[in-house]
Amino acid sequence: QVQLVESGGGLVQTGGSLTLSCTASGRGVSDYAMVWFRQAPGQERQFVAGVALRGGNPYLAPAVEGRFSISRDNAKNTLALQMNNLRPEDTAVYYCAARRGYMSVSLTAYDDWGQGTQVTVSS
Repeated sequence: QVQLVESGGGLVQTGGSLTLSCTASGRGVSDYAMVWFRQAPGQERQFVAGVALRGGNPYLAPAVEGRFSISRDNAKNTLALQMNNLRPEDTAVYYCAARRGYMSVSLTAYDDWGQGTQVTVSS
């Protein structure tokens, strides 16, 4: 089990940028795939982006590909989500999640979650 803490959310105008950060602590963090999900009001939590364990190739959901990028610093146990050209539909609570082993886009595959950070994009 790892502990996850997100930071970096806030209010931004359409077209703006934000960077979210997730810091993991616990034993064997490098053995965990780390990902971002988001949940808009009244909607299910959805996969946004992830990096496989030990910093493999990133994967982004089609809705954010080309606008968001994800990176992992294994030395610092951090996961960053760079969000550019933000749109009102990106408004959501963003959650960092981790699981031992391979990355999954399925919500139910993850046991370890952060508390979430709010991102609001105004039109």
